Amino acid sequence: MDNYEIFSNLATIPPVFVRLDGRAFHGLTKKYGFAKPFDDRFCSAMMAACRALVADSGLAPVFAYTFSDEISLYFTGLPFSGRVEKIDSVAASYAASALTLALGAEEPLAFDARVVQATPETAIEYMTGRQDEAWRNHINSYCQQALIAEGMDATDAARKLKGLPAAELHEMMHERGVNLAKTPAWQRRGILVCKKEEEKEGYNPVTDEHVIVTRSRVVEDRDLPLFSTPEGQAFLRMLICGKPETSGSS
Repeated sequence: MDNYEIFSNLATIPPVFVRLDGRAFHGLTKKYGFAKPFDDRFCSAMMAACRALVADSGLAPVFAYTFSDEISLYFTGLPFSGRVEKIDSVAASYAASALTLALGAEEPLAFDARVVQATPETAIEYMTGRQDEAWRNHINSYCQQALIAEGMDATDAARKLKGLPAAELHEMMHERGVNLAKTPAWQRRGILVCKKEEEKEGYNPVTDEHVIVTRSRVVEDRDLPLFSTPEGQAFLRMLICGKPETSGSS
């Protein structure tokens, strides 16, 4: 019967992203009393899931980038010999378990997963695009919640906002006393979770010497640069390629 497992041997090569999306998370806000349009408790739980994926899952992604109910994992080496089914299923199930625990949820949560093939250059494009999506999600979330608070139902609010340019959405919130450019950076630009190596002084009891040792720890960045700017592109190049952009790069 193994011959009927038609995708079991489908494999990919790094670098790749694995993008995880929450399934049917729209009901969580009401169930757990989350604030709208953004909630610190849900954000903290998503960061906890990202930390678990980076540090404890055994998948060993280079970093996790998250906004809303989405997580992107970047890999330069792949577990399971690059088998797509295995990577997707383990990443999605581990993320769902980690978030369920972080929220103390009484019912199971679920993510779907997909593999996105990349090169170092397209990885930079991918991250820029996902942050652009984080910004669009941020604007629409504030505007939709403002209309709902004024008595409009969610369907009509979504219909009213559909296709409106960003400038009009900004003005809409400005009229309501909210400057969307001054909201917390994590809401506008997402959050990065990665391992950071640090040098510390240690002691070797065998040689009775003080030595410098390298340790890694998981860090979170809730104040990311705008990836579409030169500063943001340099940040991504260092993150993804391990070196800053050179003067000859385009």
